[in-house]
Amino acid sequence: MGLFGALNTSVAGLRAQSYALENISGNIANSQTTAFKRIDTSFLDLIPETGNNNQLAGSVATSSRATNTVQGDVQKAAVATYMAISGDGFFVVQKPGSFTDNNPIFNGVDNYTRRGDFTLDKNGYLVNGAGYYLEGLPIDPTTGNVTGSNPQVLKFGGDFLPAQPTTTVTYRANLAAYPLTTKHDKSVPGSELINVGDFTTNPSTVGTPPLPYLDNAASGTPVNSALTTPTRINGSTALSGAANTNSLAAGFAIGDTITVNGLTITFTDASTALPPGVNDATNIPIDSTVDQLLDKIDGLSGNAALSSTVTAGAVSLHTGLTSNLTVSSSNVTAFAALGFSGPVAVNRLGGGTAGAGVVIGSDAATFISQSIAGGATTGYDISGSPVSIQFRWAKMDSSTLGPGHTDKWNMFYQVNPNATGTATAWQNIGTDFTFSANGQLTPAVASVVLTTPNINGITLGDVTVNFGVSGLTSFADANGNAQVNEIRQDGFPAGSLQTVAIGDNGRVVGSYSNGRNIDLAQITLATFNGANFLKRIDGGAFEVTDQSGAAIFGKSGSITGSALEGSNSDIADEFTKLIVTQQAYSANTKVITTANTMAQDLLNVLR
Repeated sequence: MGLFGALNTSVAGLRAQSYALENISGNIANSQTTAFKRIDTSFLDLIPETGNNNQLAGSVATSSRATNTVQGDVQKAAVATYMAISGDGFFVVQKPGSFTDNNPIFNGVDNYTRRGDFTLDKNGYLVNGAGYYLEGLPIDPTTGNVTGSNPQVLKFGGDFLPAQPTTTVTYRANLAAYPLTTKHDKSVPGSELINVGDFTTNPSTVGTPPLPYLDNAASGTPVNSALTTPTRINGSTALSGAANTNSLAAGFAIGDTITVNGLTITFTDASTALPPGVNDATNIPIDSTVDQLLDKIDGLSGNAALSSTVTAGAVSLHTGLTSNLTVSSSNVTAFAALGFSGPVAVNRLGGGTAGAGVVIGSDAATFISQSIAGGATTGYDISGSPVSIQFRWAKMDSSTLGPGHTDKWNMFYQVNPNATGTATAWQNIGTDFTFSANGQLTPAVASVVLTTPNINGITLGDVTVNFGVSGLTSFADANGNAQVNEIRQDGFPAGSLQTVAIGDNGRVVGSYSNGRNIDLAQITLATFNGANFLKRIDGGAFEVTDQSGAAIFGKSGSITGSALEGSNSDIADEFTKLIVTQQAYSANTKVITTANTMAQDLLNVLR
């Protein structure tokens, strides 16, 4: 090759370093370009065919070396539709071939990119900063399953999400073993139960026989006696007496009466002055005690147990089993000194009629006072109209009543909050829930079905209330109410699409005006066996080549929402390569200068 071969080799060296410089300049220029993949330069020596003893270093050629598989830094972004790929893979995109009436017309040719700065345009397409339109697989909003297997350009319109009627209510709660209703009195077994005798129509499940009659009680407020030192009345407190004595603060007088279930007790002269026979069932001496008066009342009411008592200054009047109890007095002031501000009326527990399974309007207030709230949720009919589904629980039986009794509850839902007369206010769901001593539902009730409930004039389809395996319990609770741990339903009204966002699972999530978040599409990532052999095109996109192989779906990295991948071009590295390239270029020029000088010397030999 000789002198002129050296000149040619130096020129090739200049071309090679210029090529490297061009790649370096492009890498530096795109150091802030989203998901840019730098181009490195490969140098290839070109060796001429010579003998073993005459081998030459040869010339040089250059080629580009892609870094498509080298990850750039992933940084969080404030835009919900931005996304970044961690690991292998490319977004599948298309670029419109033309536009008609500002609507893109696609040519069906897929491109691939890692540039994830997608935003929603006016037509509902997700378009990145380079103008490429995102592809993916649509999702059925009803089932949540992907539809199809071939990626397509995604478009999200302003169509309404159809209303979904309520079909299922998931319910979890603990019912206090002893509910604190307005009727409860722990000294009276069964007082925490619904007293069906107080109802015109028995709200128990249809066909349930009434409980046997049970004793009930009405307690007065605690009151003090006439003693100067505040002292609660007791059984020995006199019904009439002087100041600062253990007598009622306001005593009864001769001729006063107390009426018990229509029968009258009359206050007569002191017992020492009474003629024979005056102190009988309907007369009581004025100097008698509270206990003696309570015995008279028990006798007239038929309460053979004579169980009315005074505890901590409070008089408790029991019905017994024979009849309900009404007590009043002609001396209102003295009656108030016993702790009763007005006439007493209390029904026996149990009794009533057979179960009808409903609470009628005239019984609604009584039902509310003898049951506990069970929570509420908003349901929807087929058109999306909302309706408040309210539940209440009533304890119907108690194991404390002895053999043959068990802790039994009924669940009700409200039908009409404004019901009056015989109109249905609450509906019994028709299932008895019985609990064992350890608070577990026995037998288990996994679910119940409300058959086409009509609530406040709105008819729903069949609604299944799911309790799960152990969703209902009846443990002790000092608050005495129903502790609802979960209550949710599956219906929703119609709604329009408001915003879209990208989830970390690679799904496009739509937020609707009805508060629902629905998966709309699954973003599809493509990988290649020869990813570094893809052809680069404008905007950080790539085309398939024979060397890259066809796109492969299903094995790729993960997608991070609200994030962007940065350029993998490092300024410091590029500056270092820039220095080396500049020095190599200068060295090649020195070779040319030297070869030129040698050529001049050769020409001078001929002169």
